[in-house]
Amino acid sequence: MNKAYSWYSTLIKPRFAPPGWLFGPVWSVLYVIITITFLYVFYSAYEGAIPLIVILPFILNLIFNFSFAPIQFGLRNNYLAALDVLLVWATLIWAIYMIWPYSHSIAYAQIPYLLWVTFATVLQLTITWLNK
Repeated sequence: MNKAYSWYSTLIKPRFAPPGWLFGPVWSVLYVIITITFLYVFYSAYEGAIPLIVILPFILNLIFNFSFAPIQFGLRNNYLAALDVLLVWATLIWAIYMIWPYSHSIAYAQIPYLLWVTFATVLQLTITWLNK
């Protein structure tokens, strides 16, 4: 176990925090969903089937999503990680809203991601609060 994850294991966590081994499988499934659906959105914008502005929340969501681990485990900053996960959550809701008029199926496919990010947001905010 590296130092960053050792640090994370010392944080106070709420009772509802899942075991660490669960994150890998969950994110593996979610990244398959994200890859397929986001590529569809980007390709649709490239083809002109949807306006380019629709991809903005998807791009921002990827940026914030990929920023979380370096912030949480690299910087070891719960406050910035809490802000980042809120931005992941907000941009995902925005992305679903933006794609809905063009593809209900892509919007519906985001539900597992939205549910997990909602849970992760509550978890991160709670961890941040408990370790202030």
